[in-house]
Amino acid sequence: MKPDPMASDNDNDVKEHLIECYRQRLRQLIKVDQVLDHIHFIEPGQKEQIRQKARTDGDSAATDQLISAVIAKPHVDGWFTAFVDALINGGCEFAAEYMKVIPPEPEVEAEHDQRVKLIQLLSPSLMDMKTEDVRVECFSRGLLTLEDSEIVTATTNQGNMGGARELLRYIVRGRRGWFSEFLEILRKTEHLHLYELTGGSPDSDKKGDSHDSSTHPAQGMSLVKYLSGAERRDSLQTFDINFKEESQVVSEALLCFTVLGAAAGGSEKAEIVLRDYQMDVARPALEGKNIIVCLPTGSGKTRVAVYITKKHLDCRRAEGSSGKVVVLVNKVPLVEQHYSAEFLPFLKPAYKVERVSGDCQLKISFTEIVKKNDVIICTAQILENFLERSNKGEDEGVELSALTLIVIDECHHTQKGEVYNHIMMRYLMQKHKNKRLKKEQKEPMLLPQILGLTASPGVGGATKMVKVEDHILRICANLDASRIMTRDLGEFQREPRKNNLPVEDRKEDPFGDVIKNIMNSIQTHAELSPTSDFGSQNYEQWVVQKERIAATEENQKVRICSEHLRQYNEGLNLSHTIRMQDAFSFLNKYHEEEIQKKTTPDDEHVIEKTVTEIFLSNLFGEKKEELQQLASKPEYENDSLSQLRCQILREFSSRKEARGIIFTKTRRSAIALSQWIQEDPKCADVGVKAAYVIGGGDQSVVKPMTNTEQRDVLNKFRNGEVNVLIATTVAEEGLDIPACNFVIRYGLVTNEIAMIQAKGRGRAEDSSYTLVDVKNSGVAEKECVNEYRITLMNKAITKIGALNQAEYDKRISEIQIQAIVEDRLRTRKKEQKRMQQQKGEVKFSCRGCSKHICTGDDIQIIEGMHRVNVTPEFSELFIPKENSPNEQSEDKYYIACKKCGQRWGSMMLYRGIDCPSIHVKNFVVSFNGEKKSKCTKWSELPIKFPNFDYNEHANRIVESYDDES
Repeated sequence: MKPDPMASDNDNDVKEHLIECYRQRLRQLIKVDQVLDHIHFIEPGQKEQIRQKARTDGDSAATDQLISAVIAKPHVDGWFTAFVDALINGGCEFAAEYMKVIPPEPEVEAEHDQRVKLIQLLSPSLMDMKTEDVRVECFSRGLLTLEDSEIVTATTNQGNMGGARELLRYIVRGRRGWFSEFLEILRKTEHLHLYELTGGSPDSDKKGDSHDSSTHPAQGMSLVKYLSGAERRDSLQTFDINFKEESQVVSEALLCFTVLGAAAGGSEKAEIVLRDYQMDVARPALEGKNIIVCLPTGSGKTRVAVYITKKHLDCRRAEGSSGKVVVLVNKVPLVEQHYSAEFLPFLKPAYKVERVSGDCQLKISFTEIVKKNDVIICTAQILENFLERSNKGEDEGVELSALTLIVIDECHHTQKGEVYNHIMMRYLMQKHKNKRLKKEQKEPMLLPQILGLTASPGVGGATKMVKVEDHILRICANLDASRIMTRDLGEFQREPRKNNLPVEDRKEDPFGDVIKNIMNSIQTHAELSPTSDFGSQNYEQWVVQKERIAATEENQKVRICSEHLRQYNEGLNLSHTIRMQDAFSFLNKYHEEEIQKKTTPDDEHVIEKTVTEIFLSNLFGEKKEELQQLASKPEYENDSLSQLRCQILREFSSRKEARGIIFTKTRRSAIALSQWIQEDPKCADVGVKAAYVIGGGDQSVVKPMTNTEQRDVLNKFRNGEVNVLIATTVAEEGLDIPACNFVIRYGLVTNEIAMIQAKGRGRAEDSSYTLVDVKNSGVAEKECVNEYRITLMNKAITKIGALNQAEYDKRISEIQIQAIVEDRLRTRKKEQKRMQQQKGEVKFSCRGCSKHICTGDDIQIIEGMHRVNVTPEFSELFIPKENSPNEQSEDKYYIACKKCGQRWGSMMLYRGIDCPSIHVKNFVVSFNGEKKSKCTKWSELPIKFPNFDYNEHANRIVESYDDES
């Protein structure tokens, strides 16, 4: 066939548009291999590429390549008709209907989708069919093509269940009327229980009596008892909608049943149905062994954990003893998600389930919650805190022996320094101690069973296979796992379509040029020579190091210049990532705050300005207007934003209902991108509703989100009130939104674990994963490295799985002994440091002017976290200043150095008393005359300060009142 020069371009455009409009539907219906056999205008080499895609990634992903090849220009004569004929001849008649002038009606589409969903829900039961008998009937009735039939036969020869799976996969992609004929085939082949299950009437003996469940609601109800939890409720709601007009009585009964089921959190008799691969990985845990379940994101790891939990509790109850299960998560939003979406629906009312987090409103103690419930879902830190209380002999503690099963979500975090590892180190120490007790013929302490869940243990930064194996084995050892269990998902494997969007560098960047000129002037003033380019991460590391060294050397000129260079470097990065006006606002706000430092509310006290401070202030003032004007010119904006906008519009234009997450590096960029999307008219036209979610820690200068604010945004995203979520890495792990169908990583690539987790947020069928490059981010190179690491990781997991149990146990035991020895040495060193260090020799100097402020003897601690200095001498050295409304601090005032205006901390109100709370990052710390170059957090200073003596300080205040009287 040759290109038709006379064909109307407009006509071809219409046909291309028609195919694009139904791309998503075609992905669900096309059998790629068979359709390719009947398309002759695609080159053989390209056909083979598409077939290879189908073999590796499945028909859905390969259909995308097929469609792209079909609509590629120039078009040959009759290309569209040939494509439709190929669909019909390839056994995809229903797909061909979408290419007609009048496509299927919406009700026909909905009916088809409900029947496919029903088959998917009931697939575990349908695996028991006599596959060969059913195949013969399906082929004779035209539900299977000859090639379909041959594939089913070949698969059945290897196993009946595999053949049944292939048969179901093909019949739902065929022609109209397949469902009612399939029901009749089940009845004819004497599968009466399956016939009733899928909607057939139990007393139907006649061929003409078979019906779709969608036309007879009472028959459709026969499947309810076979479903459980959310699946049962979803199905009931579907039936309710379709049958309302035909049978009000049935509709009301179904509605009542649904409401009652939801209120109770599921029936006590509800069974959890696992897929084959899920049951395979769960089996050792059902025998009481410690294991790690390693399955891809979206494959149902949590459902496996719920199943194991239920069987564990059932077995304990059957033995006449109670079970106590704690489910640990590493992020607060996951507590509510696991509670409401998984554990509660399947375990209540048979068992008591409760959740606890730092955001929880429960007023009783955690110890009481553990006593009164069978399953407790909580953040790991809460359990660690109460295990420590028990270890110290305090009241209200929790002992490991009180628990019978611990489920650890995202267990790849069980590494040195992580809270999961602190909990498991207690476990390993007791396990080691139990061996000694047994030798001494004493009663050992009972330990809980451990179940770890992860999508990726990662490689731990290793580049060689042996090191990767060591890393994964160390995680297994830390969790005391007898095996790491993983399986191929087969037909259930979902891999999102991946796109890489490179960006073009700006032809002109006058905004960035002005910032670079300012930075050059500052470097000349401070006599600094950088070793890397402006805007790079290496430059930021260099300038941070210069600032620290200058502070310890009391070189205020270099210190303050380094701080300004860091801010300009950040502004330059922001101009590459978000809008120039956002970068300008950031820099302008910083300089306004610098000016504010040098002023007092009543102007009574004059704060000195150094020559360098005046120079830096004037430098920005001279360029401020020019920067502001350049920031308003869209022709100079970065290409990354254009690519991001195009991808968002593409997702919303090509999908019936788009919902996605955009991951970005910083909190500031998340907020700015959200605002940019909300203000963009093109995004508004396609129905984009954006919001951001960021972390809750206070290390950033950007105001953090509270747990409540995070939960509210995530709930809006779940229910569709928000359909684009701009998030930092806080949303990478564990977030389960079934409707999420696209993920974009915007200039953000970290390690291989984060990459797998981010991809896994796209849970819906036919999801996409897009990487948008940003200048200086190096995301394309990092992504390639991560893909290589994932390959290494999968090979290492396979090698570890192939070890015989004796060799595996030996290596795990060696790692555990080493970890115990190292932990004891660390503990001993910490104790020695605390005894050796004298608080009076720890001195604090202002970071801004190097003035001596206080010693460690002057500091007390409130509520285990706030370090305060309430001495009269200290109060003479600072001035209180009011925070601006957008400050992240909840305190109304902050405290600053009287001499230079350097911020020292905040003024907190504690039980009616103003207490100056100081932040160590604002001081230079020295011990025995030696300055500590890195001391930005109190945890880096190994001193245990005494608790704040409220009575003593309050009495001192009262006495001062008496003196005044």
